[in-house]
Amino acid sequence: MNQTTPPDAASQAHPEGRRLREIESEQRVVDLAYGELDRQLARARRSLAATEARGADGTHQSRGERDAYAVHYSSLISSLEGVEDRLVFGRMDINPESAKAMGASSSPVTDSGRRHYVGRTGLQDERHREVVLDWRAPLARAFYQATAANPMGLVRRRHIETRARRVLGVEDELIDVGALDALADGRGPAGADHGLQGEGALIAAMSAARDGRMGDIVATIQGEQDRIVTSPGTGVLVVQGGPGTGKTAVALHRVAYLFYSERARLERSGVLLVGPSRTFLRYVEQVLPSLGETGVVSTTLADLVPGLRARGVEPAAVAEIKSRALWAGVLERAVRDLQRIPDSPRPIEVQGTVLSLEPDDVREAVSRARRSGKPHNLAREPFVLWLLERLTDQYAAATRQDASDADTRAWIREDIRTSRDARREINLCWMPTTPAGLLERLWARPDLLERLAPDLGAQERQMLVRGPGAELTPADVPLIDELHELLGPSEDAQARRARLEARRREELVAYAAQAIEAQDLGGGMVSAEMLADRVADSGPHLTLAERARADRTWTYGHVVVDEAQELGAMAWRALARRCPLRSFTVVGDLAQYSGRSAPSSWGEVLTALGTGGRRAASRSAGRGRAQGSTPLREEALSVCYRTPATIMEAADRVVTALGAPPVFPVRSVRDLPDCLSVERLEGGEGLDEQDWGQALRRAVAAECAGLDEAAGPGAGRIAVISPQAPRDASLLRADEALAAAMEAPGGDVLRSRVAVMGPVMSKGLEFDVVVLVDPAVIGETSPGDLYVAMTRPTRRLRVISRAGLPTGLDPS
Repeated sequence: MNQTTPPDAASQAHPEGRRLREIESEQRVVDLAYGELDRQLARARRSLAATEARGADGTHQSRGERDAYAVHYSSLISSLEGVEDRLVFGRMDINPESAKAMGASSSPVTDSGRRHYVGRTGLQDERHREVVLDWRAPLARAFYQATAANPMGLVRRRHIETRARRVLGVEDELIDVGALDALADGRGPAGADHGLQGEGALIAAMSAARDGRMGDIVATIQGEQDRIVTSPGTGVLVVQGGPGTGKTAVALHRVAYLFYSERARLERSGVLLVGPSRTFLRYVEQVLPSLGETGVVSTTLADLVPGLRARGVEPAAVAEIKSRALWAGVLERAVRDLQRIPDSPRPIEVQGTVLSLEPDDVREAVSRARRSGKPHNLAREPFVLWLLERLTDQYAAATRQDASDADTRAWIREDIRTSRDARREINLCWMPTTPAGLLERLWARPDLLERLAPDLGAQERQMLVRGPGAELTPADVPLIDELHELLGPSEDAQARRARLEARRREELVAYAAQAIEAQDLGGGMVSAEMLADRVADSGPHLTLAERARADRTWTYGHVVVDEAQELGAMAWRALARRCPLRSFTVVGDLAQYSGRSAPSSWGEVLTALGTGGRRAASRSAGRGRAQGSTPLREEALSVCYRTPATIMEAADRVVTALGAPPVFPVRSVRDLPDCLSVERLEGGEGLDEQDWGQALRRAVAAECAGLDEAAGPGAGRIAVISPQAPRDASLLRADEALAAAMEAPGGDVLRSRVAVMGPVMSKGLEFDVVVLVDPAVIGETSPGDLYVAMTRPTRRLRVISRAGLPTGLDPS
């Protein structure tokens, strides 16, 4: 008797039907996870509202506790909101024997410990049962590191694709085929359950059109990356490797992992992220919030010192001179130069009586002030007090007054302190100043620079000369930070701060008085001062990141530095002050150094962090500097996930021919047809501006059309990387369609379809397509910059040149 296959069995046997059934099953789990996320968000919001409703009543301690709870709930809400997108991205099917050994318990979704759903944050239900396993949890390591050779107890790894809380697809990787029978456990024939195959989560992520922001890689972290992500946070870790290996993404995910594994420490101190440009920081700004972490301060070196604006531009050669370690000694001498002992007694007239400021007294006052250990401006107080006492004795003796009487002595001292002669002569001996003021003086006076910096050549000193009032440059900022340590706050700065606080208080009292009068508050029982105090106490609750950003002396628990090969010794000294524990993740590639001669090793780059065991010679080198040598570990990533192999091979050939071969050659995981196009224009350097503009517009328009066809109309990003970016940008804007594509909403160039930039600005970024202009010109200045420019695209590199082409970049 023949039997027909039941409809449900037919559906099960059909791959598409089975895929739909699996998607429906996973949708129920994803719904459960989002339901738990919504419940926890609602509870956190209720707690925040209840905390804020308590007002400013009670003791100072109770108000402090209320503020702490408010900050905690606000941070929790931000973290939970940050993980909304793709909350669940993976599933681990565990060998039952392994699950038993792990002691896993059942939950709404874990199936007696045999199945775990991996997501951006850990979620438990009200009975403390696992709903989602945090990707940073020890158990989740198998999701990233398990292989057929070392299954780590994992039978199957499933990638779950979601969008807006909907499951769109699933992708299975079978890790331990031999354990499938044990996994089935009577639920069906294991042989038929070999998983759902597809394009692959990693390939899909690499193929997706870029949107101007870096995405997290939490769902696709590879084994060699995961080992770095989960490495301990102590010492200095260098994450290096060629372009497209995921160095930045690994470093950012390592920050999220350290927040998970060392939360108690990092929640108090925070993490500092230093990037090469504001554009780069905008590019990566979504990664950590999407992983639920908000306690990170992102900055560039130009913005490292709060309240300082360094917007000036200077040649790279000048910036390199300013980056050298010798400035630690130069600036220390510059500060000492403000502490002068006169060659002969200086007359001081006080109310008709002539006193003498004696060199021996000044020498003793200088010695006492220096022994105080305070920075220059703060040490001025003991210096002045000592001299005032000596002058008081002189004045009392000259006028026959009793200097032992406290009131008499106080009056005499005040008369001397306020006399013009005394102020002038004492200031000349110990001049108060600001960091910016002293640095401006150094640049504006070649004679002073020659005396204080004899190690610089005459031509180098001439390059540094700059007139008063000039804009500060990014290379000035580490020097100003060094001077802040040496000088301390000036009297003017302290006075300005006090005046600002007083003005704010006056404005608040005036506002409170208006409110009382307009609303008839308090019936005469509440004064404007009382209301102002209450408003001040219930003011905004600053997060850790907000407090850290505003405080130059804040010390962080961990520091991440991207494109670290570019930083000079003075920059590293400034960063070392901000992390006494020397807990650093250093990201970079010596082959991508911007300049003619790259550092030979990371040990050379990181001397200021103490990785070689040497200690800085000057007191200003480290606020609370850690003792001894700092451990240095180097990890290299070897796989390029961004750039097609054809482009990477061309980039390697070009920089090798320029004498700067890659430090770590990489293997690209994919290649694409027609991904490299090289064109040398007829007429070469003799092309006039009009013809060049037409050729450039034609090339960029063709790449826009090609990207439209490959990724969809308007999708993806194109970069035009040029040694003369401003000029070429203006030429492109002559075309109406290209001008529209170059519009940058809010001034954010990353949001434009077509961005025009120099090679240095492109560091750390990636685009679907790159149009590279005159590569030979870039390579002559810096082989590293050309290496960077050639390796930004994920799909296609188009080279267009008027000059000769570099060796290794032959037209195809």
